[in-house]
Amino acid sequence: MGLPQRLILTLLSIYLYSATVVNTQQEFKIQSVELIIEPRNDVTAGTNVTLRCHATVSTSTGKGLIREYTILKNDKIVYTKTIGSSEDFVYQLHNARVFSTGLYQCKLDIQGDTKLSKAQRLNVQGLSQPVLHLNTNVVNEGEEVQATCIAPGEIGSFIFFFFDNDEQISRVEGLSNQAKTTFRLSGADIHKIHCSYKIRTAEDTFPSTKSNNVTVSVKELSITPELKIFPDSTIYEGDHLNISCSAKNVHSSSEGYKLFLSQGTKLLRTGNSTINHNMVAVPKASEALTFDCRVVVRNVEKYSEKKISVVELFSVPSLTMSPTEVFQGQIMTLTCNSDGFASQRINREDLEYTLYPSKNLPSSGKPGVFNVKALQNDFNYTCSAEAKGIKKDSKTLMIRPKVHVSALKISIEDKVILKKSFTILCQSNGSLPINYTLFKDNVQVGTKVIREQNRQAVFMDVINEPGERQYRCEAKNSLHSNKTGSSQHLSVNVIVPLSQMTLAVIPSSLKISEGKELNFICSVNGTGPVTFKWYRTGSVVPLQTNTTTETYSNLEIKPVSKNDSDEYYCEASNGANKVRSENVNVQVFMAPWKKGLIVVACLLLLLLLVLLLVASMLNIKSKRDRREAAAELSVRSVFL
Repeated sequence: MGLPQRLILTLLSIYLYSATVVNTQQEFKIQSVELIIEPRNDVTAGTNVTLRCHATVSTSTGKGLIREYTILKNDKIVYTKTIGSSEDFVYQLHNARVFSTGLYQCKLDIQGDTKLSKAQRLNVQGLSQPVLHLNTNVVNEGEEVQATCIAPGEIGSFIFFFFDNDEQISRVEGLSNQAKTTFRLSGADIHKIHCSYKIRTAEDTFPSTKSNNVTVSVKELSITPELKIFPDSTIYEGDHLNISCSAKNVHSSSEGYKLFLSQGTKLLRTGNSTINHNMVAVPKASEALTFDCRVVVRNVEKYSEKKISVVELFSVPSLTMSPTEVFQGQIMTLTCNSDGFASQRINREDLEYTLYPSKNLPSSGKPGVFNVKALQNDFNYTCSAEAKGIKKDSKTLMIRPKVHVSALKISIEDKVILKKSFTILCQSNGSLPINYTLFKDNVQVGTKVIREQNRQAVFMDVINEPGERQYRCEAKNSLHSNKTGSSQHLSVNVIVPLSQMTLAVIPSSLKISEGKELNFICSVNGTGPVTFKWYRTGSVVPLQTNTTTETYSNLEIKPVSKNDSDEYYCEASNGANKVRSENVNVQVFMAPWKKGLIVVACLLLLLLLVLLLVASMLNIKSKRDRREAAAELSVRSVFL
């Protein structure tokens, strides 16, 4: 290193050190940072764009500060630079392209203190027209063509598309503004090739216009496939088919090719020369048989296709049963039958039917007709029809033998009260659905159909006249049989509500002497059993409770006493209702002999009182006489 270079480095070090010392000594404040896009935010492709970063910074000394500017696009750093002046920082976008579109910001950093500008959007519009180049304009069928698509002047993330007569044939992605691809063209025709591209940004995708068209002529190969099928007239099921697949117009023995013979999606044979294939014609449901012969040479594929219809020799048999419903142990008829057959090849008598399983089946004497006894559980049958070595099976027939109704029961859920509805239940075992019929005194009342397991048939009825009624249920679950199940007769006694209640008292006089007998007789209209209860007013505990089949009952009190004086009433109930009598006021008086005894006692007491009074008076008089005699004696002694 020479002296001038060392001197420059020394001076630069001194300057940077001085600037650092100055920066550490002065205070500053970043007031604002603003990003300006010049000449404007919306420009066309190719415009030179300037991103100007203007910052306002206040300092304590007014001297310059070391500033670090960063340009961001869509939050990603694009460019960073450190400067020592306070002038605006400028970032140039020369020849701006669509890929330059985005949100830009400017960030200022001074000694770790940062400030970010508001985002400014730059919109660049207009993509250049792509240019297409091909390596040739004339090719043989099957040869490769190399194409190059260029997006002049563009940058970014590209997707290139190549088209043959507006049909996309290739797609290439990359970061380069040009893409290459190869493809093959088939068929003797004129092909117009063009390309286009798209540029992807963080926010959107921008498509270009179409490129120039390049015309390519394709020379078709003369080789063609040939497909032959014998017989070529009406083909019946079971006929032997001879199919051949070959190539025609093969002019050069050095030209290699390969043949492929297929039926639908099934590959039958392949080969490098004529292919022969033998098979038995089997019809396909409602479709013709499709055969395909293909020849492949030099990546060129050509094919010939033929469709043939195969007449069914006889139709797939169907297995049916009669009757359509069957019960356990019942004899039924199973019929195996092919509805259609080719009368040109076979007669109906040529068809042989077999039932599976076929153990110990009684003969019916008719082809395809079998007599079978239904088992106790579910079972399956199939049958087959066979003629001229061709055998066809029917679909499986699953037979579910039904169970006759049994154990039919009838019951009543509610109390049967005159002129009120009540519920009658019928239930039985057996296969569903079950039809129930209710009879009252052998007259049909109604019907119900039960279609769910463990469900009862529910009937509602009303009895409007007193007396006994007979109910029964019948159940049936066969459409083709009159066999029914019948329940036992259910006798129903209707409960007549109680009414017209009376309460009689014996003796009829409500005033009774102690020691007598007192009888209450309570009677009602209605049906028993009836429960009678007697009460004294003010008490909730009955004096007596009695249940009887009669419509009357009595309460006896003997002997009565004055404590039995009170109001009495009677209640009666029979399950339909409850009635109460009027209150009866009973008064119990003292017995006559008690009254006489009281009179005698009173007289004796009065007599005793009189005697005591007389005795008292006599005693008083005696005392007075004695006092008078004593006084007289005293006077006499004085005078003496």
